[in-house]
Amino acid sequence: MNQNLPFIKTAKEVKSLIEDGASLRLIDCRTKLGDPSDGRRRYEESHLPNAAYVDLEGDLTGEKGEHGGRHPLPTPETLGEMFSHLGIDQETMVVAYDDEGGAFASRLWWMLSYVGHENVYILNGGFKEWTERGFPVKKEKPVFTKKDFSVNVQPHMTISKEEVAASLNEAILIDSRELARYQGISEPVDKKAGRIPGAVHGFWKENLDESGMWKDEHRLRERFADLHFDEEIIVYCGSGVTACPNILALKGLGYQNVKLYPGSWSDWITYPDAPIEKEPQS
Repeated sequence: MNQNLPFIKTAKEVKSLIEDGASLRLIDCRTKLGDPSDGRRRYEESHLPNAAYVDLEGDLTGEKGEHGGRHPLPTPETLGEMFSHLGIDQETMVVAYDDEGGAFASRLWWMLSYVGHENVYILNGGFKEWTERGFPVKKEKPVFTKKDFSVNVQPHMTISKEEVAASLNEAILIDSRELARYQGISEPVDKKAGRIPGAVHGFWKENLDESGMWKDEHRLRERFADLHFDEEIIVYCGSGVTACPNILALKGLGYQNVKLYPGSWSDWITYPDAPIEKEPQS
């Protein structure tokens, strides 16, 4: 029997949780990069029963500055307040979903883990899988009773630009972007093309199978077979979002020393002294 990672729930499992009346909070994270209103519009059309909506730009991104990248992390206090208003406390199971392969749901999974909430999962296949199974959707916006979310920051889960620079010859660095961006051949988003020197390529969508579902544990172990469990692993992408599915996969496989570089490439290039590596031009 194929085994999913421990942080992933199937649509059938989530439906059972809803029917059993579990202490559950569903979070809709659907987002279209470049169109900030698209995800909320889709949510207002239909969503999983009693699901809340969080927005990448407005809820899962902090204040932007000279450094920190395109999607800097909100402060832990801001996250704690948001989760409290969503009716989440330490007893609440959270299941996040999107319709973009789990990228944005994984960002929420990572953020909740970062502030100490362990009972959090993502829905395999997202909204598409849910609706294709004919499971119920709603249009009404739920109202939640505020709860006391206890923030317990896990500082070992992140790494700064300075720490990344100091670890280039020691840690394993995984670039989660598309191959052309990793190679420095194409850069459609950020001002400079290339990668952090020494990074290996691990496109985040390689966690998914041909149908857009998460690969089972056996196939994911094959994907990351070259990594050793005692190594420090630093994961980055363009702005700290699509690195999160790779972190979810690695943590689900038992890799413990895995860190997110939150600012990622969009932060790295704001430092004039930060070295850049590219594929040689043919």
